[in-house]
Amino acid sequence: MENNKKVKLNIRKGDLVKVIAGDSKGQQGKVLEVITKTNRVLVEGTNMVSKHTKPNAANPNGGIVKKEAPIHISNVSLIDPKSGKATRVSRKRNEDGKVIRIAKKSGEEIK
Repeated sequence: MENNKKVKLNIRKGDLVKVIAGDSKGQQGKVLEVITKTNRVLVEGTNMVSKHTKPNAANPNGGIVKKEAPIHISNVSLIDPKSGKATRVSRKRNEDGKVIRIAKKSGEEIK
């Protein structure tokens, strides 16, 4: 059952987020990638998995490599730029009619 609905996500690449559920709970990191198809995000330094790799040009010996695995977007929360705590996000239009994201806790605009 394919769902073709476009979902609006409040988290973007480059945002500072905190993991609020799962094995990496409490860790903070920068969003490296947002995977909209599966509603997941790749957060720097969190949800590390061991990946067995074959030898290749980049890694001649192969072996076990630690890398980040995607986390569901519902398990991360944006960090408020003012207070540094986890916050929800609201959307408003500014004077130019452009949609901006605003932190619910402080009312601060998220850049």
